[in-house]
Amino acid sequence: MDNAAILEPNATLLQRRPLAWNGEDYVAAGDPIEVTEIKPRLPEVKSRSIETKEEKRDSDQYLESDDSTVQKDENSDAISSETEQAQVNLKRNVGLFSGISLIVGTMIGSGIFVSPTGLLERTGSVGMSLCVWTACGVVSMLGALSYAELGTMITSSGAEYGYFMQAFGPFSAYMFSWVSTMIIKPSQLAIICMSFAEYAVEAFTSECDPDPFIVQIAGASTVAVVTFINCWSVSLATSVQNVFCSCKLIAVAIIIGGGMWKIAEGSYEHVATGFEGTTTNVGHIATAFYSGLWAYDGWNNLNYVTEEIVNPSVNLPLSIGIAIPLVTICYVFVNISYLTVMSPSEMLASDAVAVTFGNRILGPMAWLMPLSVAISTFGSANGTIFAAGRLCYVASREGHLVDVLSFVHIKKLTPAPALLFHAVVALAMVLSGDIEGLIDFFSFTVWIFYGMAMLALLVLRYKCPKLARPYKVPIIIPVVVLIISVYLVIAPIIDNPQIEYMYSIMFMVLGAVLYLPFVHFGYVFTFMDKLTTFLQLMLQIAPPCGIADEEYSGL
Repeated sequence: MDNAAILEPNATLLQRRPLAWNGEDYVAAGDPIEVTEIKPRLPEVKSRSIETKEEKRDSDQYLESDDSTVQKDENSDAISSETEQAQVNLKRNVGLFSGISLIVGTMIGSGIFVSPTGLLERTGSVGMSLCVWTACGVVSMLGALSYAELGTMITSSGAEYGYFMQAFGPFSAYMFSWVSTMIIKPSQLAIICMSFAEYAVEAFTSECDPDPFIVQIAGASTVAVVTFINCWSVSLATSVQNVFCSCKLIAVAIIIGGGMWKIAEGSYEHVATGFEGTTTNVGHIATAFYSGLWAYDGWNNLNYVTEEIVNPSVNLPLSIGIAIPLVTICYVFVNISYLTVMSPSEMLASDAVAVTFGNRILGPMAWLMPLSVAISTFGSANGTIFAAGRLCYVASREGHLVDVLSFVHIKKLTPAPALLFHAVVALAMVLSGDIEGLIDFFSFTVWIFYGMAMLALLVLRYKCPKLARPYKVPIIIPVVVLIISVYLVIAPIIDNPQIEYMYSIMFMVLGAVLYLPFVHFGYVFTFMDKLTTFLQLMLQIAPPCGIADEEYSGL
């Protein structure tokens, strides 16, 4: 498949000589190349998009530089190694406080506002539900510490994609990119948008149940809005994220403050029921962990900025050790606060427990709760789709996904094709599923790959013992997380197989079947060049980085 940009300079043609990177552009070794105008045309030779310095700075908000993005011509001495290192290395400016803020900000999202109902239903008792919430925090911290070793050891873009490539080879990396693109990221976006829709609709329906069709339409509209924002402007998307991030903390503070006030008044009879009615079904406990771990998802996000952390061997594990227990305490107190104003049966009957809590305790100011939660979940949806294109870029660069998914808009400098693709898949999930089913679908799938990441760490300990490890986790931790991930995947299938699990397995099998002809043997449909050209012209998109050495060495 030809992933060349449909762009060609018409003033001075490239000479058939090796090219070199001069810090701003690719030029023929020894001679500058003048470019005066850009015209679209059908692909004949491999070319690339051309950026101004200002556009490059803007695009760096989305695309980070790494060793495989800009490759140096080995036969050229036009640029020194010091200059190249300055170009590809990120500045280390993420300290301890910034690392804690990143983890807390990404973990606290829609989960704590939608998961308590499903988790309480599956555990059967207040005491067991609080134990599961705490255990989910412990599992998240152990997983994050294991990821800390992987992230400081393998700093290439793509996180799990890079770990699997290093430990197992291209097939497992391809499978992760396929499943993440088709299942993990779209289902995550669909869950958050449906959570936003439920809270937004619940604000106008008081104590009655909202119409499910209206919730689906509101969820689909949310997918469309956040996709438009992210396609329109990177700066607009980041501004929305920054403004809305604080609202989730306001909502959590209101809930915890109100709960502590009710406890001070003596309203803790529902909490005092303890372990009455606790389930002994191992499958139900596993799916309860699905609900809880969905609320904790995001514990591995610090791995995406390991190259920017000051003293990562110290600050990375310390950030994890502070942030995740802090989130765990917040989640436990939020659930206790819910139970100070609602009985377990009332919680199970509510699709939006935070709204019910606000109606019971805030009086005329009850509107603050659905507003805060809706804004919080909208910000989470915006952040989810904002990050969704990065894996597409890395996987497409390796030939594991169609090239067009890695392209960016030539004027807006946004990953429009990847965003639109994720939005289409998420829309299908919103219109065909419910939140609990999607959470099971997401959690079952993602914990397969979390377990594989733990296995990758163990394999690399044996396979690459001399690889530099700025931080080294005790070996027992990834072993424990691997065992837990196996339990979380197998127990629900044995106890209560659901259609969502079958869908996930079918998508994985389909991806494995497609790997052999289209990735391993590199078969490309004859119409793909024309389709790529059409999409580039229609969407005004182009590859996001310069052509590789092997692409221009024959010019």
